[in-house]
Amino acid sequence: MSGVRSLVLVTAVVMVLLYGLHAAVTPDLSERNVEFMTEMVYSQANESFSGSSVLAGGRTQQGLVAGVVPRGALPFAFGDGAEEAARAGRELANPFAAGDEAAVKRGAALFGIYCALCHDGAGNGRGTIVEHGMLPPPSLHALRAQQMGDGEMFHILTRGQGNMASHAAQLSPDERWKVILHVRRLQEANGS
Repeated sequence: MSGVRSLVLVTAVVMVLLYGLHAAVTPDLSERNVEFMTEMVYSQANESFSGSSVLAGGRTQQGLVAGVVPRGALPFAFGDGAEEAARAGRELANPFAAGDEAAVKRGAALFGIYCALCHDGAGNGRGTIVEHGMLPPPSLHALRAQQMGDGEMFHILTRGQGNMASHAAQLSPDERWKVILHVRRLQEANGS
């Protein structure tokens, strides 16, 4: 009988311990609970473009570490400047054939959206921005533009040059190449 008594006693002790543990763990909604590592719960959030006394450059939003290529992007191995643009002109070739009518048509549509505002629909450099007092961009029919390699145009669309900002955020690499096909078509139509 002592074995049964021992079992009942052990069961009773275990039940009292479990009840005590349950009471300790169950939150009392009328009282504030004990918090552990509150700096994780109440961390200070900063807005993206706000200042920071802790991070480099005094800014919250940090730039990419050198050499990082964002997911889905292709690395562009050419830096800024005219020398790099000329090198791109020698080393890069348009992956789309000049006779690819679907690519030319898409390039024309993209040119109308992103380029005609400055260069006008014909590429003469007399877009609506000129009517509003901005300096006219160079004509795409000028000798310099005609002699420019496709890779150099791609570099300018990617990195920007002079008053022209980069269009890499607006146009994918394939779209930039298609715009270049359309520019070449405009030059041919102009007798350049």
